[in-house]
Amino acid sequence: MRKASLTASFATASVAGVEHAPAGLPRLTIPLSRPLRHPRYRRLWCANLVSNLGSWTQTFASAWLIASLSHSASTTTLVQTATYIPIFLFALLAGVVADGVHRPKFLFFCNLFQAACACVLAALVITGHASIGPVLAVTFCLGVGSAFMWPAWQAALSGLVEPDEVEAAATLNNLSYNVSAILGPALGGILFSWIGAGALFLVNAISFVGLLSVYWAWWREQPAQKVVPTRFMARLRDGVNLALGCARYRCILVNVCTVFFATIAFAGLLPVFVRDVLHMNSGVFGTLMGSLGAGAVAAAFCLPSLRTRVGKTRLLVGALVVYGIMLLGLSMLRSLALLIPLIVCGGMAWSTIVSTLNAAAQLSFPAPVRARTLSIYLFVMAGGYTAGSIFWGKIADQFGVSAAFAGAGACVLVNAAMLFKGKRENPI
Repeated sequence: MRKASLTASFATASVAGVEHAPAGLPRLTIPLSRPLRHPRYRRLWCANLVSNLGSWTQTFASAWLIASLSHSASTTTLVQTATYIPIFLFALLAGVVADGVHRPKFLFFCNLFQAACACVLAALVITGHASIGPVLAVTFCLGVGSAFMWPAWQAALSGLVEPDEVEAAATLNNLSYNVSAILGPALGGILFSWIGAGALFLVNAISFVGLLSVYWAWWREQPAQKVVPTRFMARLRDGVNLALGCARYRCILVNVCTVFFATIAFAGLLPVFVRDVLHMNSGVFGTLMGSLGAGAVAAAFCLPSLRTRVGKTRLLVGALVVYGIMLLGLSMLRSLALLIPLIVCGGMAWSTIVSTLNAAAQLSFPAPVRARTLSIYLFVMAGGYTAGSIFWGKIADQFGVSAAFAGAGACVLVNAAMLFKGKRENPI
């Protein structure tokens, strides 16, 4: 089949596929727990919950450790830059690789590499060599592991459930991530000053054991399928042409870039906000991080019914408005009694934003090319995160953290207005 006809057929499939219900018919409510009826998905979800807990504990420890070592906001936001720039650099390569390898085996080695990086971080801290440079370097290596893992992970998971369960599965994945976002920072906030960052990094290394065992069993149970060898550049070109040839997917990519460019301000600047604006300690940092996760968990139980009554684009616009208001509130409020419920509301909005965009991307193309097209989604997402973390760090150094939060909030609200204005021509 020629490249042009291949592009046209997949683009048509993405428009006429399961993502769009016939006009006039109500959308069915898919119970949040329904994807868990698939044994392999259920085992992966449980193991990933534990791994996410370790990852959030490490995210907390890395951010607070760098904030403790440097008084510069732009240096503190480099934790986010080091995490996401490898995804920007390697996501396209990873997508092509993921569509041409045995995914359980590939995911096993990606997670093994990340566990080893977490062990190196623990060793750096325990031996007293945890300066800013080495910590950021190992964080970059962890990001490389994520860059290669995510396209294969997304493509593999969406293939373990029925097409009409993908949104519920995406929400469940966010639920796992956000339950950990509550417990990980809370645990880190309690333990950081007691046992130190090294032990928290070691917790992350141990948290990969469950995932490694699940991938190992899957690898042994499912023999590798023979993949027809094709030239790397041809496969990469086909993936890019498929993604950019679909108007709806281009709309998703534009929104992913602009949304994540602004929203990264919260994660990047929160340690500096707690330290320099609130003048509080690591426990408060953990509490505020956990508040975002608490809101995201609450949203997971509301989203299935909301999606039956509200269109995806309208739902995304509403979530962006709430998140933008949260960022603006952070620029003005100083009371924890007001900040915590505000951030909880922001967490509900954040879960809605991520699960809506993620499910839309997963459902846009069929399985044989899904990892490649998802890698472009991740490439654009990481580009937004990387540019945003650098930009808002510089703004905070120049004008203050409050000004950076206000600017980021304004950007999110502008994005919501633009999306609402164009929702008829370019629905999500």
